[in-house]
Amino acid sequence: MDIQHHAADQEFTTTHNGYEAELAYARPADDVIDFTHTYVDENLRGQGVAEALARTALAYAREQHLKVKTTCRFMAGFVQRHHDEYADLLVS
Repeated sequence: MDIQHHAADQEFTTTHNGYEAELAYARPADDVIDFTHTYVDENLRGQGVAEALARTALAYAREQHLKVKTTCRFMAGFVQRHHDEYADLLVS
């Protein structure tokens, strides 16, 4: 899956078969990224698209040495389900 990072728009996006998905974020501090919203078109749901966006965005946070907040309900649940993998990134 081809996921693009649009830093100017503060989002990660992908398009598959003409349908779009996005994971938006904010930067409330220089060292913090807050994932605020996930949208996956109905036609892409249940295909792992949101998970791919989440993993790409969290890899970006790790590469950039950012702490992670999860205002987005999907992202909060995702990092909770994969706590062992991402606990070191979370804002305490």
